[in-house]
Amino acid sequence: MTTPHRIPRRFGRLGVLGAALTALVVAGTGTATRATAGPETPGKPPVPSLTWSDCQGGFECANADVPLDYREPQGRTITLAVVRKKAADSTKRKGTLFMQPGGPGNSGVDFVRNNYADLPAALRDSFDVFGYDVRGVGRSSALTCFDDARYTQAVTQAKGVPGPDAYGPALQEAAEFDQACEDNAGELLPYIGTEYVARDIDLLRQALGEQQLTYYGRSFGSYIGTVYAAMFPKRVRALTLDGAYDPDHYANRPYAYDRPQYLALDGAMGRFLDWCAADQATCGFGDGDPRGAFEKLKADLDADPVPTANGGRANGYTLVYRLMFNINEGKVIWPSFGEALRKAQLRDNTSFLLRPPSPASFDFLGPNVAVECVDRDYPRDLRRLKRNVTTNAKDAPLLGPAMAYGPPTYDHQHATACVQWTGERVSRYDGSYRAKGSAPILVLGTTGDPDTPYQDAVALSRQLDNASLLTFEAEGHTAFGRSACATDAVIAYLVDLKVPAKGKTCADETQPPSSTPKVTPPGTTLNELRNGVDERVERVGAVR
Repeated sequence: MTTPHRIPRRFGRLGVLGAALTALVVAGTGTATRATAGPETPGKPPVPSLTWSDCQGGFECANADVPLDYREPQGRTITLAVVRKKAADSTKRKGTLFMQPGGPGNSGVDFVRNNYADLPAALRDSFDVFGYDVRGVGRSSALTCFDDARYTQAVTQAKGVPGPDAYGPALQEAAEFDQACEDNAGELLPYIGTEYVARDIDLLRQALGEQQLTYYGRSFGSYIGTVYAAMFPKRVRALTLDGAYDPDHYANRPYAYDRPQYLALDGAMGRFLDWCAADQATCGFGDGDPRGAFEKLKADLDADPVPTANGGRANGYTLVYRLMFNINEGKVIWPSFGEALRKAQLRDNTSFLLRPPSPASFDFLGPNVAVECVDRDYPRDLRRLKRNVTTNAKDAPLLGPAMAYGPPTYDHQHATACVQWTGERVSRYDGSYRAKGSAPILVLGTTGDPDTPYQDAVALSRQLDNASLLTFEAEGHTAFGRSACATDAVIAYLVDLKVPAKGKTCADETQPPSSTPKVTPPGTTLNELRNGVDERVERVGAVR
């Protein structure tokens, strides 16, 4: 038996609240609790012992030690930061609800803390709400590839309208990113894949005393839930997979996954510009030709970047980067997009679309790339890579070129890094995704989703042995918290295990207001967007 010892713990950059939370987690003065999982046997990983302590706002925090490498289940460990808030009504309590944000790279601890107050009362009454930072993210040994200075250089030099010779430099920068990952986080990299994340969840389930898993996962969190169900189908009580992935394409046919994502993002941007052309009075951008104005704006910003308040520079890539994430909010923010684009034309650096990626973004982006390079099996063929990158840039002309030839940041920019990735991938899961014998699983797909295309949700619902698909006819990313219809269906499923009728469709998206909103509409992060501080914070929204 290997003597257990821990991997050195590296914490990411945290705000004041995050640093205080970490201190409280480490201090841990609460009472230890442990599931009655029976005696530990050789070859099986020990169930973590959770010592809970108060960490402000009614939340409790703890640390969970799990195996670094599940091939050595009683060997070295990695420490995961976890948080929970107990059920508001103990008489209605049904168990623990795991909540998993998108990413890879978002903090599950922050996801629970930031969204708890907006969760429907039925969920807060029925469940202890639980989240954690997955391995390599946030307070759970956060990995670093490019440091802040190198990432800042990369995004500052990127272009919104890359030139004809952009592929070669993009390939070289991706190789430098891979090397930085190896230099700065090499010890951890083989073990950050989603199979090991799913194994962690099953240990946490046991540590919490739950016989089966109740789970809400959005975006990449839906893939984590999919892998869990595939590995532990009999341990599923209820899984909600919102903004779902086609798991086989994601893991095993990555080019078939990437291309629809390019087209979905560009399609969403195109529909916004079409609305802008049809409602110039509300949009206020484009002077009758929003598409032409947008192309010119990208080029103008590349040629003459706008100085920012903190001494940085905002160029065409900055514009594309912000649009890529913020378009996820759906139609409700279209008037604010129009206003922000108009400000960008006027070189007004208060436009939220002219805020360059910051160190808070980099904490998300580094793990986002690294996890996907471990999870996904890209063919090691540079000629094929070039064909795919070039084709995607050509067929998604609004936002695609900046993504295709930019530095490794978000999903669309991973291929150049992942094809050249040389590290071990022992924690990758490669199927099957059938989850034979599981309880019913709820899959949600949004027809105009710019991030996880709707056809992926359809594909997942067909791959799973026992799934129900709920369709949200809307723009924007995910459904829960953005649709009263979908939110009610999720509540009925998680609380009472009522599965929506076959073919269930919701069509209650909030429509664009007649002018730029002055207050945050329910279910959006518009306030963060307008003030330019959305650093990929995950919000589920609140349907009132």
